[in-house]
Amino acid sequence: MSSGILQVLLIDAEFIINKELLGKMDPYVLIKFGNEERKSSVAKGQGKKPVWNEKFNFKAEYPGQHKVIFRVMDKDTFSADDFIGESTIYIKDLLSQGVEVGKSELPLSKYRLVLDDLNYSGEIRIGITFTSKAEEEMEGDIGGWKQSFF
Repeated sequence: MSSGILQVLLIDAEFIINKELLGKMDPYVLIKFGNEERKSSVAKGQGKKPVWNEKFNFKAEYPGQHKVIFRVMDKDTFSADDFIGESTIYIKDLLSQGVEVGKSELPLSKYRLVLDDLNYSGEIRIGITFTSKAEEEMEGDIGGWKQSFF
């Protein structure tokens, strides 16, 4: 089994829906890889075109988990947060290539966001890099901006 660092670069998104009756949405993203979950900052008042420009690191093993799930939510103060959409990126080939050559990446790309009924709700722009590392090199490399409270 090989280990390394999976780095997720969360850039921005564009939605076709607005979950707010008055004002603009305050979107954030929950990023799940295996048993780990990270939470982006809340793009306060950015509405249907939020920008984050944040990086998140996860410890990755090959073979192991091979998908990253992005769940976009709208932060609400007095009620439950609203679900905006979700995207899943399968990274088995990225991990395999990274183990073989030391580093591999999925360049910045747009990925479709869908609702629970699989209807299109917008796009999210993400880049992912996997760097294979020896176990002793990985100490201190894991983490992100914020961890989810879920």
